[in-house]
Amino acid sequence: MASSEALVLLDGSSSPEAMESGCRHGTPWFVRRLGVHLLARLTDRADRSIAECLADAIAETAALHGGRCDLGHHNTPAAMVVAARRHGASLEYLVLGDSLLVLQYRDGPPRVIGDNQRFPDGEELRRRIWTTVPGSEEREELHLRYALAVRAARNSGNGPWIAAASPKAAGHAETGFVPLADLLAVAAVSDGASRFTERFGLGSWSDALQLLAESGPAELIAQVRAVERADAGCERWPRGKAHDDASALYARI
Repeated sequence: MASSEALVLLDGSSSPEAMESGCRHGTPWFVRRLGVHLLARLTDRADRSIAECLADAIAETAALHGGRCDLGHHNTPAAMVVAARRHGASLEYLVLGDSLLVLQYRDGPPRVIGDNQRFPDGEELRRRIWTTVPGSEEREELHLRYALAVRAARNSGNGPWIAAASPKAAGHAETGFVPLADLLAVAAVSDGASRFTERFGLGSWSDALQLLAESGPAELIAQVRAVERADAGCERWPRGKAHDDASALYARI
C-alpha cells in the first residue's frame, strides 16, 4: 500500500497447517490492520522516527486483538515489513525480516537493504528440507520442525526479529536515510518476489528494476511463477516451497 508520501509492503509469516497460533483472527487480518496503522503513522507523525512509527502500529494492532487472543503464543500472527517515506529532503526507510528494499540510484548500481537476520541454528534443517521430495511426509515433518525452531527463537534475542505482537521488534529493524536527489526509484519486494534475482537468477537487481519500471510488478512476479511451474519438483532450484507468496511495489521518486 502507498500514498504520495509513504509506502508499506508487508509479507505475512505463513505457518504449517498443523501449527496453532493462539489467535482467532489469523495472519491476513493482522497484516491488513498493521499495514493501515503503519501507513497512517508514517504519513501523520513526522515527529516520530520510522522505527517508532512501526512500534506504535504494532502496539495499536495488538490492542485490536482483544482478550481472546494469546499474543504471547510463539506463533502469533506476524509479518515482514518494508516501509519508506519522504522526510524533508531524504527518504527514510525501514526493513524488518526477509523482505527487501532496493534503492535505484540516479548514478551507480542498486543498493539492496534487508534480509540480514540469519538464523544459523535453522540452516541445517533448511538444507535437509531442500533435499526431500516436495509434498512428501518427510518434507512436511522437516518443515514443521524448522517452523517450530524459528518461532521459538524469533523476537527472543536468539533468532530473527519480525513484526508480531511486541513493539520491541521495531527497534531491531534496519533503518536509515538517503537523499531524495540521489534516487530515481525504490522497490519493495517480498522474499517470494526476490526469487527473480536471489534464487532463480533471472537477472541482476538492475535487470529487475528495469523490468519493474517498464512492465510493472505483475510481470516480475509472472516470470517468477513461470520458473516455479517449470521446476515444480524443486530439482533445478532447491527451495523450501515450490511456490511462495510474492508481492512487489515500485515507486519513482
